[in-house]
Amino acid sequence: MKEKENLTEGSIARGLIAFAIPLFLGQLLQQFYNMADAWVVGNFASNDAFAAVSMAGNLTFAVIGLFNGIAIGGGVVISRYFGAKDQEGVKTAVHTNFLMGLIAAVLSTILGLFLVPYILQWMKTILYNTCMAIMRAVGDSLHPLYYLIFSSIVNVILDLVFVIVFDWSAGGAAFATVIAQGISVLLCLVQMGHGMGDMKIQVKYLRLNPSMMKQVIRQGVPTGVQNCVISIGNLVVQSNINAFGAYAISGHGAFSKVEGIAFLPIMSMSMALPTFVSQNLGAKKYARAKKGAALGIFFGAIFAELVGILLYFLVPYALRLFVSAPEAIEFGIIHGKTVTLFFFLLAFSHCASGALRGCGKSVVPMAAMLICWCGIRIVYVTAAVSVFPVFRTISWAYPLTWTLSSLILGTFLFRMDWEAARV
Repeated sequence: MKEKENLTEGSIARGLIAFAIPLFLGQLLQQFYNMADAWVVGNFASNDAFAAVSMAGNLTFAVIGLFNGIAIGGGVVISRYFGAKDQEGVKTAVHTNFLMGLIAAVLSTILGLFLVPYILQWMKTILYNTCMAIMRAVGDSLHPLYYLIFSSIVNVILDLVFVIVFDWSAGGAAFATVIAQGISVLLCLVQMGHGMGDMKIQVKYLRLNPSMMKQVIRQGVPTGVQNCVISIGNLVVQSNINAFGAYAISGHGAFSKVEGIAFLPIMSMSMALPTFVSQNLGAKKYARAKKGAALGIFFGAIFAELVGILLYFLVPYALRLFVSAPEAIEFGIIHGKTVTLFFFLLAFSHCASGALRGCGKSVVPMAAMLICWCGIRIVYVTAAVSVFPVFRTISWAYPLTWTLSSLILGTFLFRMDWEAARV
């Protein structure tokens, strides 16, 4: 496998899969980050500590989601210039996007002033995702994988030391993640400063190009808003889960860790599609971009559903990796048995969104998620729980809204004029 993939040539399926495999492995390692934290806290701290870790995720993602969306938009712009073989455009886009990432990191720190324990984690996460977006945009999905392997090992070791040896509970797991992510950022910065050839980061070229900023913001802000919207919807759902008590929070949180494994083929393919589609549109290979989008969505949906079926039967055993209380496990089983057979819809929504971002249509998935994953999800949970006050009612919010978003995004993709797509 080459360190950089030119996605405008050769077999479409091979190119997509070869580019997505390192992304898959990288996402797997990211998931191990979360699973290691959850396993250590769940087995060596209290149930309340695990519940606290489970609830923190949506809040953190709501803050960093906006800035990471801008990084994704920057990646789409870079990919388009890379596919068109416009080296000067690539250089300008890379340096503009990197500087915007630095500014975003500072802004996220200011936003986090009242949530001090998360400040360093947000800042390193945003910088890391900006670097990843730039490397992926030029076809390099391997170096991010190498850095994740190293930092994941560090994270697991520090988790064990801080939580078990020092007895720092959930705070120790968070501190371990901060250090591990910091190492990833440093490795990325070294690679971007020395290992990207003509596209490497050079201080003398760091400036905010107004035209490039406009393109990045036009593509990135809708994606960032989409991330925030999803988090807002999930926070409302989480508030209803909280009403069922700490065991419900723990059970749902434990399944979320297990569920993350099923999301890996979804996320890896949805991350590969913007680069593939944007590079091919930049090269004016419209039919190839369209076929690649269709194949990517198909692969993502099939793989996700296969994992979902497997997880449907294994969920009672998988939950015990993170929680031992029978009451928490029961809540996790209820949620898992409700949602796992619908993972193909979740995959379709994410992969279709990725293809649309590659086409420069990032407003469309934002609108679909705003309507379905925020508006309808909030209305459904609020109304349905008051009529059917059982935990399973909350779980049905996910398949329902995945179905609606898939219908909207699928209709738009089917009717789109690919030759008119542009960043």
